[in-house]
Amino acid sequence: MTDEILKNYSPLSLAFLGDGVYELLVREMIVSEANRPVGELHKMAVTYVKASFQAAAADKISESLTETEADIYRRGRNANGVHIPKSASPAEYRKATGFEAVFGYLYLKGDRERIEELFKLIIS
Repeated sequence: MTDEILKNYSPLSLAFLGDGVYELLVREMIVSEANRPVGELHKMAVTYVKASFQAAAADKISESLTETEADIYRRGRNANGVHIPKSASPAEYRKATGFEAVFGYLYLKGDRERIEELFKLIIS
């Protein structure tokens, strides 16, 4: 998809998709490290996918985002209609939503290389 088409997507739709993309990367990383019981895998995954971690990850990659990615992040962070769970502060949850929107945008754009590049920055 072109950037022009992708800019018309709702930031919350991009975040919805990006949540799944990011979680799959986390699960792949955890499983590739060692074969563990499912309960242990789940606990490890939650560490990386909770809003507070994603908010910190957004801060970590912010300087590396392109102008378009930064715009997608801001749109996701500022989106209305977000229901904030008790497990996160409003600021963390908004940053996490922006973070997920970037991953959804890159996925729809077909830029797996960029997704992996950002993921490596987060994990390093």
